[in-house]
Amino acid sequence: MSDSSNTSVGDCTKPRTALTEAEVEALVRGICFKTGPPRTVGVEVEWLVHETRSPRLPASPERLEAAYAALRTVPLSSPLTVEPGGQLELSSPPAASLMECVGTVAADLTAVRTALADHGLALSGNGTDPWRTPRRFLHEPRYDAMEACLDRTGPAGRAMMCTSASVQVCLDAGYEEPGPLGHGRRWWLSHTLGAVLVAAFANSPLLGGEPTGWRSTRQLLWTEIGAGRAGGPVLDGDPRTAWARHVLDAPVMCVRRDSGPWEVPERLTFREWTRAGAQAPTRDDLDYHITTLFPPVRPRGHLELRMIDAQPGDDGWIVPLAVTTALFDDPEAAEIAYRTVKPLAERARPQPAPHNPLWIDAARYGLTDPELHETAVACFDTALRALPRLGASDGVLDAVADYHDRYVLRGRTPADDQLDRLRGTDTRAYGKDLRP
Repeated sequence: MSDSSNTSVGDCTKPRTALTEAEVEALVRGICFKTGPPRTVGVEVEWLVHETRSPRLPASPERLEAAYAALRTVPLSSPLTVEPGGQLELSSPPAASLMECVGTVAADLTAVRTALADHGLALSGNGTDPWRTPRRFLHEPRYDAMEACLDRTGPAGRAMMCTSASVQVCLDAGYEEPGPLGHGRRWWLSHTLGAVLVAAFANSPLLGGEPTGWRSTRQLLWTEIGAGRAGGPVLDGDPRTAWARHVLDAPVMCVRRDSGPWEVPERLTFREWTRAGAQAPTRDDLDYHITTLFPPVRPRGHLELRMIDAQPGDDGWIVPLAVTTALFDDPEAAEIAYRTVKPLAERARPQPAPHNPLWIDAARYGLTDPELHETAVACFDTALRALPRLGASDGVLDAVADYHDRYVLRGRTPADDQLDRLRGTDTRAYGKDLRP
């Protein structure tokens, strides 16, 4: 889970300037898509943290606190934050190129790993923790309120907060005008190609040491949290209008307080809150509310693609970053990707992502789904042709080509490797047995 928010109350003590419903809509429309030529790229990489000597053993809170205190003294180019369950997230600054982004994050991760190793800890790239049950490390008003809110829909919320990790690719919103790099096309592509990315990079088949029946259990958790909190808007008409409507109709997670526990209202939408007279929300409340929404694609001026599971290996995160950037930012590749995934749109109706049949099949079956497999092969081929035009190094090209050959061509993902290790069986057969 990516939070990327300040957990302090902030300006709550200042005089309230309540917003109207119309003001909220205008503000959201103005800040969600900052259009212009795609020039920058970023990535947020989340990691589970485990004992070096035995990944199945939980690191004690005291061990984590000591290690994270040491990490605060390590000079990094990217902000490093701690997630509710003790996961670490490194968020790159906007980079002028793919290779600048890769270089910055790779150097920072080396420094982080070195500091953790001094404390007997290591990073693990899994979409969900295969062995440990959810246990919250951070106890702050935001996370107390989040837990109370998400508990209303079942255990998925705690698992998402404390035992999940991802690779999130951040791309510019695109041009105002139509075309392969236009913001409307990129918005649509992020939600349709997004299902292919879920399937191709699925890496979370286990919870509590047992197979869940899903290649991406992390995506299943988001689905179980509910459409209001973790769903996207309906893809009809103008993206700004759709997102503003979604923000207004989404449930309020919490009302912050200067002291004491934060209020966790039940069945209160932000639209309804704007009609509360003097107690209606302020601009700070709106900004905070948006940070409590976790759709698979979050517009934050740029587009934040949040659907990719954390990847195995020290440099596994580079492959989804490179493939996604190539398919969005190279004009020729973006046009081919659009035509390639367009037939999938029929499977995505009528529900928005991630609750529609396409996304559910992607999370459950990964690349054992024939249509998603065929589409993923075509998209990887397109990305491999485009990456040299984006200045990708031989090392990045080799990493993408290796993933293409090892997994995509064979209809496999890292989730299948986990299942192989657990069962000692051919997970391609296992995947076929899952289909009805």
